[in-house]
Amino acid sequence: MDIHKNARSCPASRALLVERVLNGGVAVAEAAHAIGLSERRARSWIKRYRKEGASGLLDRSSRPRRLRQQTPSSVEQRIVELRKKDLTCRRIAKMVKRSLATVARVVSRHGLSRLHRPEPTPVVRYEKSQPGELIHIDTKKLACIHGIGHRITGSPRRHQHRKVGYEVVHVCVDDATRLAYVEILKDDQIPSAVGFLERAIGWFGTRGVAVERVMSDNGPAYKSHAFAAACRSLNVRHIRTRPYTPRTNGKAERLIQTLLREWAYRFPFRSSAERESLLPYYLHFYNYHRSHRSLGELPPISRLNRNNLLRPNS
Repeated sequence: MDIHKNARSCPASRALLVERVLNGGVAVAEAAHAIGLSERRARSWIKRYRKEGASGLLDRSSRPRRLRQQTPSSVEQRIVELRKKDLTCRRIAKMVKRSLATVARVVSRHGLSRLHRPEPTPVVRYEKSQPGELIHIDTKKLACIHGIGHRITGSPRRHQHRKVGYEVVHVCVDDATRLAYVEILKDDQIPSAVGFLERAIGWFGTRGVAVERVMSDNGPAYKSHAFAAACRSLNVRHIRTRPYTPRTNGKAERLIQTLLREWAYRFPFRSSAERESLLPYYLHFYNYHRSHRSLGELPPISRLNRNNLLRPNS
């Protein structure tokens, strides 16, 4: 039995109360005061003992004597199915012809009170078999650096530099090999996006990879006529992800997170130029030496043919 931590009595103390009053001849008020109960409550325990015996001194269930009519299991299942489709309780109530309170109770009972906790979407993983069959591109803004920041120095934020601006990291990764090409540009506007695409495809071409398709998100630069024209001139097909589904371009997103953790935010750079100067060295490590779990703990260059491994920078 779960006794409340602040409870005035328990079955043992109630039995002692009854014993003192009925067999010991102690006054009810005195016996009640001894165990911290009111005289009125003590008399109610004595009355229950006389009527039910020792079982009357136990706590009773809080379950009501009469229960409301329970919702049929078929209706309850229907409510759960509709809720998992992100429908509101009010709309579900109209559809199943039940009160809003009934729907709310069913939804709460199944742990679906909040709409932002639906069942997770099953992860669908894919990987192209040939290098160049598909490349992923994306961008990430980085704040420019003017001295070591407060996170490292521990100095108050009031001493931090204001309006230092941003620079944009443009990334490109091959789906089959995970080979990566990265540049730091001043913005993510159309000329920068087009120029980066041309240089990325040229970089892959020098390594014997002919790019067939390129995937991007729905950024303004990627939806522009100029970017479409560049894709046609480069003889590549442009694919855009569905809105609000960044996981479709997950390999580029994963590369960005790796860059932030292992390059951009790893060292206490004193300037943006110092950070940029380290990027080529990190990319060489990433492509030629860093092991990847999805590649069987091998570096991306291992997915190209053996001739590529014989180059001087391997």
